Amino acid sequence: MASVSKVSILDYFNIVFEGENGKIESNCKACGTRIQAKRSVTSNFVTHLKRKHQAMYDDFVKRKDMKREGYSSGSLHSFTSNGGNTRYTLPIGTGVGGGGGGVGGVGGMGTLEAGIGGGSGGGVTKFDRHDPRQVLISEALAKMIVRDLQPVSIVENQGFRELLQLLEPRYTPEPQHYIQSQLLPAYAYQVQLTTRQALASAHALSLSLDLWRGFSGTTSGYLGVTCHYLTSDWQMRSALLACLPLTGGSSGNRVLSDFDEVCHSHGVSGRAFRVVADPFLATTTVKPCCLPGFLVSSPLANVQYDNDEEEVDNGNDVEEGIRNGHGDGGDEGEWEDLWEQGLGVCRVDCFSRSLEQCVREGLGSCPQLSSTLAKAACFYNYITSAVPPEKLSQVFDGTGLTMGGPRNTPPAVTDWAAQLKVLRRLLDSVEFLEEMSGPGELALGTSDRAVLRELTDTLEPFTEAWDMVHGDRQADIQTDRHVSISLGLPCVLGLRKHLSETSTPHCPSLLVGLSQAVERRLAPILADPLYITATTLDPQFKLTWSSNPDWHRQVLIEELSKHSTASSPIDANTDPHHQSQTPPAPAPSPVSSLSRPCKLFSFIKQRPATQAKSLEQELTVYLREEPTDEEALHYWRRKAIDFPLLAQVAKRAFTIPACGTVVESIFATAGCSLRPERGRILPKNLETLIYLKANYRLLWT
Repeated sequence: MASVSKVSILDYFNIVFEGENGKIESNCKACGTRIQAKRSVTSNFVTHLKRKHQAMYDDFVKRKDMKREGYSSGSLHSFTSNGGNTRYTLPIGTGVGGGGGGVGGVGGMGTLEAGIGGGSGGGVTKFDRHDPRQVLISEALAKMIVRDLQPVSIVENQGFRELLQLLEPRYTPEPQHYIQSQLLPAYAYQVQLTTRQALASAHALSLSLDLWRGFSGTTSGYLGVTCHYLTSDWQMRSALLACLPLTGGSSGNRVLSDFDEVCHSHGVSGRAFRVVADPFLATTTVKPCCLPGFLVSSPLANVQYDNDEEEVDNGNDVEEGIRNGHGDGGDEGEWEDLWEQGLGVCRVDCFSRSLEQCVREGLGSCPQLSSTLAKAACFYNYITSAVPPEKLSQVFDGTGLTMGGPRNTPPAVTDWAAQLKVLRRLLDSVEFLEEMSGPGELALGTSDRAVLRELTDTLEPFTEAWDMVHGDRQADIQTDRHVSISLGLPCVLGLRKHLSETSTPHCPSLLVGLSQAVERRLAPILADPLYITATTLDPQFKLTWSSNPDWHRQVLIEELSKHSTASSPIDANTDPHHQSQTPPAPAPSPVSSLSRPCKLFSFIKQRPATQAKSLEQELTVYLREEPTDEEALHYWRRKAIDFPLLAQVAKRAFTIPACGTVVESIFATAGCSLRPERGRILPKNLETLIYLKANYRLLWT
């Protein structure tokens, strides 16, 4: 019989005095607080730990649970293998062996429900609904459902309930309707309160409007409104304000009406500096951009992903999606006009989306790439099945080796940038891989390698720009990774220079297609006053990128003068219903409380009034300083006193994101993994799950 050590709340206190009738005085080991109580009544000690030292309290509860489990029947029984080594340890009295209670071998073991649970003979006392452990497990289940976009009905599955009973027999599984109608809405309400509270004190903010075309037969899609805001201590945060289902009758005007209603309900109407909204998002369902023909199976598994190649765009035309209620389908021009009327000059295109479109159009202009990339994919699939994993890791270093699954598509399948990295590693070590895989019919010829090397070299700066502005934001949605548009202009200049100096003898149409796409979609950024301002106010760039500093300086002064005043960031022509709101002025510096006597200090000359620097003077001093690698927001937090007018514009400009939002990546995940026509269950209240998943950090970190 295993002994279980005694667990006492007094283990966390030092007894300094013990009197009559069991009275004791103890000091808390953590903070030294003196607490008086009786040995028989220890609620004061428990309350102190719970209120002041949550970690110690959790440890106490855990130890008590272990003691209670150890075990309610008072004895343990061990199953042994033929060799005599202990394999399993179970309490006697939990129903093992069916109705007989004895253990007569494997055949005598009862079912899982009978063995572990609250059935007859189980002797397990179930948690009360308000027990901390019960609440903690229920919250963990809700987090799992949100994190993985699981249908709430999973809690009713028999196998899932058996697993819960095995892990914690005292837990009472919550019914589906409770989680769906009470628990998740309560979390959503908590997020709403937290978000509104944070936005009320935000110094500057911009918005992103995302539209996702949904599943046929269910709904036309979802509207996501994300706010990117700057806190009082110059910390950038993002929060999904709403995820609204779009019904079949939702028109463009309805989308703008819903958007305006979300802004009003969160108190951000008239406060948004810019709204990121792209016209092609409103008219089409854009497939992920992939290298044409580069269809790979799961590395190390040689398994194709449920025909996922049908989900991605391998250089073909963009798949047309549901038209959001337009009877005649509409086109990009109609939505362009709607955005212009509803959002006006405050609308900005997403830089990362435009960058991806350039790559898509460039790849589509060179159809001969497809056959060569198909050979490379076959070779990749062959070596990942033939070469030992430990050898593969020396080549790919984790890139492209992500194991996939029905709900976890590898990046090499859906991301052109990840595919290029895999392809480059493949080319760099092709001789080594051919040697390791042994003689085979699959091999890359000299001409194939030359074409692939030309492709990777041509697109390498595009990959660098993508990584810089896009990053690995899908890896962890709990982080607040915000990249501003200040990187956009230098990226365009770098891409332009690279394309002008590159030669592509094997696939010249690729270079032509990329150059034309960059000039059409990205080159206008170079003359945009907003991008010029944001880049110059980034301390790592300033005007070092400019080939005409005098002209850009004049553009800067004109743009800064428009936004450095206390007027509303959105003018009256944008929306007549928006009211002007003056940003909060910085708190004045404290003044000495000692008054200066007029006669006593009459010999001191009067100090001249300090003249505030003009906008031009601030800009001159700012540009005179050497560029620095200091993070932009950290720099302006430190320099806001020296350059108050420039800082006022900087805090607004840096709220505009250069990359897509978290909800955009969630939409993409939902589109790949929740397709009902492929037999997968579409969760009810999907908009609530998306809302909570996007705001996961606000609720659970």
